[in-house]
Amino acid sequence: MARKIGKDMVLGKQIRTAAAGAHVRVDKGLYLHVQSPDAQSWLFRYMLHDRRREMGLGSYPAVTLALATAAADAARASIAMGVDPLDQRAAQQAVAAAARAQAAARAVTFGACAADYIATHRLGWKNTKHASQWENTLRDYAMPVVGHLPVADVGTGHLLEILGPIWTTKHETASRVRNRIELILDAAKAKGLREGENPARLRGHLDKLLPKRPKADRTVRHHPALSWRELPAFWADLSAVAGVGAEALRFTILTAARTGETIGATWDEIDIEARTWTIPAVRMKAGADHRVPLSPEAVEILQRQRDAQSERTTSTPYVFAGKQHKPISNMAMAKVLERMGRDTITVHGFRSTFRDWIAEATSHPRELAEKALAHKLASAVEAAYQRADVVEKRREVMSEWSRYATGPSRGANVVPMRLGGASTALRNAW
Repeated sequence: MARKIGKDMVLGKQIRTAAAGAHVRVDKGLYLHVQSPDAQSWLFRYMLHDRRREMGLGSYPAVTLALATAAADAARASIAMGVDPLDQRAAQQAVAAAARAQAAARAVTFGACAADYIATHRLGWKNTKHASQWENTLRDYAMPVVGHLPVADVGTGHLLEILGPIWTTKHETASRVRNRIELILDAAKAKGLREGENPARLRGHLDKLLPKRPKADRTVRHHPALSWRELPAFWADLSAVAGVGAEALRFTILTAARTGETIGATWDEIDIEARTWTIPAVRMKAGADHRVPLSPEAVEILQRQRDAQSERTTSTPYVFAGKQHKPISNMAMAKVLERMGRDTITVHGFRSTFRDWIAEATSHPRELAEKALAHKLASAVEAAYQRADVVEKRREVMSEWSRYATGPSRGANVVPMRLGGASTALRNAW
């Protein structure tokens, strides 16, 4: 049975004499539940819509008798208006929780979201330099404007402030910055840190607000490439250049590889016995493993790299490592071209040189060139090449390509940078 007490001064006595589990009645519907002499809590009981309900009002003495009585009075007033005080409190708590969440979201800046996005996606990016490119472009263009702002507050005006000055003068950079901001804001919305449409979206939004580029600027830019007819003479000049960057460039040319594939090459990807370089899917643009047959000339470059690294006190997993035993910079090969006075061509352009050579100077099918370049193939014939590795057919192509590239140029007395018949010895030595 619940026992009623009349005054606050006797509440302590009632608690001391009450049995564990007793409900001491304080007022109409208001009880003090005595779990033990050291633990009591307030309880309000009421009927609404023929339902008996109980509402906790907090622990005693943190909630005093006066506060508990006031809370019970407020609950009775709600009941008189047909409002369930439990539902009312749940709604109030939801509003308070939303306010706290909004305050927490406003404390998260765009800069913090950008750092989190890069950290989350870094391992999934095939190119190890990709994260640095993200960080650098965001640092240079986005962070001065929105880095310190709550991510929830980033709006269209900020995007125009970031992109406007570079949209026509540095359009490729501006496009990358816009896309990166869009991805970061999408991720922030998915985490509940912002609402509404993405202000960095292009179609139907920024494309209506930013100026159109001059028509000449919208032409497709191909990587400037060396004519295949000039390659032997170029190789003769390149043979005189020392350094890891030059070796990487020579290897890239002979394998028709992409820059990122070469600088990220590790020794465990190389099989000297089989004369193949297997690039894992995670590092390939097409997302599939790619086997590259190695010509004798390419193997000789690997041997020189192995010999050079054996003289170091510490080892590195990378074939073309810099002084810190990390991969060389993605600009290292471009710097070689610059030192040679050939900065009008690009490293990537040598892939076009290779493809043009196959098309114009050989009878090899185009599909072999596309397979060697690790391009995705579309037609039925091409798809057959896609399914088949055809590595031995490609080995013939790559060996022929290497012989042509490293051979003497017409009209010049050139001694190619080759090790003659050392390839067999190299395979036996490794």
